[in-house]
Amino acid sequence: MRMLWLGIYFGVLVWSAIRPRDYFTWLLEVAPALIGLVVLAATWQRFRLTPLAYLLILLHSIILMVGGHYTYAEVPLGDWAAQWFGWSRNNYDKLGHFAQGFVPAMLAREILIRKAVVNGRGWLNFLVVCFCLAFSAFYELIEWWTALASGDSATAFLGTQGYQWDTQSDMFMALVGAVTALLSLGRVHDRQIAAVAIISRSI
Repeated sequence: MRMLWLGIYFGVLVWSAIRPRDYFTWLLEVAPALIGLVVLAATWQRFRLTPLAYLLILLHSIILMVGGHYTYAEVPLGDWAAQWFGWSRNNYDKLGHFAQGFVPAMLAREILIRKAVVNGRGWLNFLVVCFCLAFSAFYELIEWWTALASGDSATAFLGTQGYQWDTQSDMFMALVGAVTALLSLGRVHDRQIAAVAIISRSI
């Protein structure tokens, strides 16, 4: 499974890097996926995640790589969806921000449970959502700092498409993603965490 994961990751990464709309934007968009790969490699032996977590990280990386290749405002899937639903803009970036809440929610949940950081599922869910909102807000700050540092060259990275509430809607989508992940995958995640705990004790 690890080789399949790496094969898909690097296959999409190579495709993404071939003649993207703009190499500077590509690097900015793909950077989180590259950083994530380094972190996963560094923690593979010491803190192996559940299969669900690795799958979600791969899916999020693909979303980032596709957005980096086309720029978020020009991804064909977003254009098709805009035609189907009558939207006035390409909303592929909202999928990215939904994933920005959905995937970190599962990662934060797994770490908090396995490290026994908090007692009670109510506090667990509350802290996971808080973490995802904080992460989303920090990413918006990164976008702002990048825009200040690079000027007009960061326009495609920001992907606002003239929408004045883009920052707020991005954070809202991350919130929706986090809550959706907790509601839909909690039980599956619990079973996989229990299985990982059994394997860890047997080693």
